[in-house]
Amino acid sequence: MTIRDLARRFTSSPATLAATGAATLATAVVGSLATDVDSRWYRRRELPRWQPPRLAFPVVWTALYADVAVTSAAALTRLRRTDPRAARRFGVALGVNLAANAGWTALFFRARRPSVATAGALALAVSSADLARRAGTADRAHGVALAPYAAWCAFATALSGDIWRRNGDG
Repeated sequence: MTIRDLARRFTSSPATLAATGAATLATAVVGSLATDVDSRWYRRRELPRWQPPRLAFPVVWTALYADVAVTSAAALTRLRRTDPRAARRFGVALGVNLAANAGWTALFFRARRPSVATAGALALAVSSADLARRAGTADRAHGVALAPYAAWCAFATALSGDIWRRNGDG
């Protein structure tokens, strides 16, 4: 497969890319505003040694958000041509996923409830795997492209759970 073939598989309408990009950007902004790694509460948490360095999170999330926006736009564009009902269901699943994504940060850093945040992260991981599955029905490459997002969300669930185990709520 050439770069041209790959680019053709990820072609989307400009309006759809603008919509998925705006929704994903809004999620990133809400998550960033809710995150407070400098708070006294967070600094006092015992963190697992396997937690990535602080800089890894914005780098990884930026790449994943770009992936979600571009891949979702391509999947929606293809599904609208081949199965409009599946396209609508994908759009709803994307909205639920992005809300869960933004919600985790608020549950962890603002509500300071690692137990509830872990449940939220688990819901996000399941939603992300489902989103990858739905994208894969449009084109297998779309499902593969969203797999890292689902994997990172599963990792975030394990990390949240371990922080909760070590510190409890509070």
